[in-house]
Amino acid sequence: MDIVLMGVPGAGKGTQAAKLENTLHCKHISTGDVLRAEIASGSPLGKQIAGIIDGGDLIPDEMMVSILKNAATGTDKGIIFDGFPRTVAQAEMLNNMLGQLGRKLVKAVMIDLSEEAAVKRLCARRQCHLPDGSVHQIGPDFSPEDCRAQGGSLFTRPDDTPEHIRHRLSVYHQQTQPVADFYKTQGIYAQVDGDKDPQQVFAELLAVLQA
Repeated sequence: MDIVLMGVPGAGKGTQAAKLENTLHCKHISTGDVLRAEIASGSPLGKQIAGIIDGGDLIPDEMMVSILKNAATGTDKGIIFDGFPRTVAQAEMLNNMLGQLGRKLVKAVMIDLSEEAAVKRLCARRQCHLPDGSVHQIGPDFSPEDCRAQGGSLFTRPDDTPEHIRHRLSVYHQQTQPVADFYKTQGIYAQVDGDKDPQQVFAELLAVLQA
């Protein structure tokens, strides 16, 4: 079962993807995690990615799809794509890439969250930077105590201010509404209410995916 998990920043995609990974025995591929891991490896590709990001540019679509293809190759598990695609062009490229691997998306699920709820969540969120370079979201599955026990340091993203968040949400909606429409035409789009307790959201996700 290959799925795309969509949602505004703060909707809880990472938290829900981790739960789905454990319950459905899928492989969670987060674009952010994949890029950070490649950079941390010190590989030539990682250095190239770091240079692009440090220059304030976006990873080219072709490079991102190639990286995701490497991450998806060799697993017989279902895959949860988190953070990609964000444009219709990327959605089409993802479909083509999966076709090359003999795979196919079965669901694209939007975790729906109002702008006000997203702003409130993002302004309050904290993250943990661990000594190995990984970053964990503070939440139900990773507490401040876990962070300190592993030698990490808590921090708040500098762009988690109401003004920055509203701008990110505006850009997100402009980009992803066409993606949602694209998946609707394919008959694989679904939506769950993200403004609930995380366990309730998870139950709705499972119901949608197992329908």
